[in-house]
Amino acid sequence: MLIFLIFTFICVCQCVDFRVVETSEGPVKGYNDDGVYGFYNIPYAKAPTGRDRFKPALPAPHRPYILEAVDKGIVCPQPKDLWTLLNRSLLMTEDCLVVNIFAPDTTKTNLPVLVSVHGGGFVIGDGNLLKYKNLIKGRELIVVTFNYRLGAHGFLCLGTEDAPGNSGMKDQVALLRWVKANIANFGGNPDDITITGGSAGAASVHLLMLSPMSQGLFNKVIPESGAATAPWAVQIDPIWVAQEYAKMLNFTNYQDLNALEEFYKTVSYEILASEGMELMNQAHASISLGPCLEKGYGDKFLTESPVNILKSGKYSKVPMLFGFAKMEGLIRKDIFDVWSERMNAKFSDFIPLDLDLDNETIQKVKEFYFGTTPIDKTKIVDYINFFTDIVIAYPTLRSLKMHVEAGHDSIYLYEFSFVHDDVPYIPYTQIRGADHCAQTLHVGDGNLTHTDDGVFPKECREMKRITRELWYNFITKGKPVPEGSAFPSWPPVGKDLSPHMVIDDPLELKDVLLKERMVFWDEIYEKHYRHPSPPKIKLSTRTEL
Repeated sequence: MLIFLIFTFICVCQCVDFRVVETSEGPVKGYNDDGVYGFYNIPYAKAPTGRDRFKPALPAPHRPYILEAVDKGIVCPQPKDLWTLLNRSLLMTEDCLVVNIFAPDTTKTNLPVLVSVHGGGFVIGDGNLLKYKNLIKGRELIVVTFNYRLGAHGFLCLGTEDAPGNSGMKDQVALLRWVKANIANFGGNPDDITITGGSAGAASVHLLMLSPMSQGLFNKVIPESGAATAPWAVQIDPIWVAQEYAKMLNFTNYQDLNALEEFYKTVSYEILASEGMELMNQAHASISLGPCLEKGYGDKFLTESPVNILKSGKYSKVPMLFGFAKMEGLIRKDIFDVWSERMNAKFSDFIPLDLDLDNETIQKVKEFYFGTTPIDKTKIVDYINFFTDIVIAYPTLRSLKMHVEAGHDSIYLYEFSFVHDDVPYIPYTQIRGADHCAQTLHVGDGNLTHTDDGVFPKECREMKRITRELWYNFITKGKPVPEGSAFPSWPPVGKDLSPHMVIDDPLELKDVLLKERMVFWDEIYEKHYRHPSPPKIKLSTRTEL
């Protein structure tokens, strides 16, 4: 019996497949899970604490031991609503700047690398919110996911020495520098790094593309359902935002800017993150605690409006796979009954904060989408199109136009339109639509609540295969449909802003995307656009969030 137990113990030990990899801070140990080695929760930087909590990250400490790189569920401070929704048990901590690396079971080296920036409106989420094992399996690709500071913790922007702004974006730059320095030890090519992200992750990677701080750290970009020019991508007025959020947290002395800063530096993280979800549910769709224009102190991530950077052409024009889902506005479908009534009463509440419109122009916008009769359940698709355009589609197409005018000639544009029979109908209709970041969920494993592809209908599994193949082609070759591919030809966008690929069953190449709606908003933004501003040390007179 003793001999049998010893033999069993030896077999179990031999069957545990792991790798130990050196990093700049010390060795890490990851394990094989179904053909993919996972290295979880590796510190890539250290968030400062106490009164320095809003400053840029510090270097990660060195370790004299092998780190067991297993999933501990570490997330940055944020509201817990998403955890409850997804039934996840996580560890919220200030010491949250960790990276996860997933590598195929191969001895090959110099593999292409995909770095994914998670979404969540800059206030929720974490690197493991979406996994990519099915993208990796059977392919030569390394995927990197990570956490960055969120909400006020990552994006309070007072323009002071202790709260200069953009700590969350500087975390992302620190991560890219860490990947550049360490990924070769995991089998990756430090000179072939693609950055991707959905929603706020898309705005992040687009901003990384425009920021001088991150140049040379990647060579391809995939913004999925988001853009740097979106009204929610950069704070329109950081001091006003800080004051309004402090009011949400029941701080009454917000007009005193010294007291305001002291409040943020001393309030608990539980309180600091408690109202983040409220920021994501505003009528004007301009999430307010996000990146900002900086001034004053230290190294700066962003000092100029993304629109001006794009128009100047002074940024690295790396290849882009750029697009969105057909009905991004479905993210607002569950509040249609309440918001349609609000729209009838005061439509101006739903105008993005980066526009300064008179009443006549506000009425023009309303009539373009809804006509002259009241907004009721017969107009829910118009409601979805309206939010699709102001939140995602028009900022993407506006950015595209500026990229092309600046001479960028390697952008591959798409609209993800695929739906299947398990997708619920839009309320009050017999219509289905591709929801916010639908393409992101097709590239990743399952969706946010299921990780097994087997739960999906056959046609959905096939579309996942196709979408992953398009993305993998772009990651490895710089174009989604390389020469010799079985897919339809997909050239980059030209000066006429066409073509674009409709990602559906079947794939279909078309000309200008949403031309009428784009022309409509072009006219309005050319006349009424308000650039974001850096912190201004004075009490704002803007209306409430």
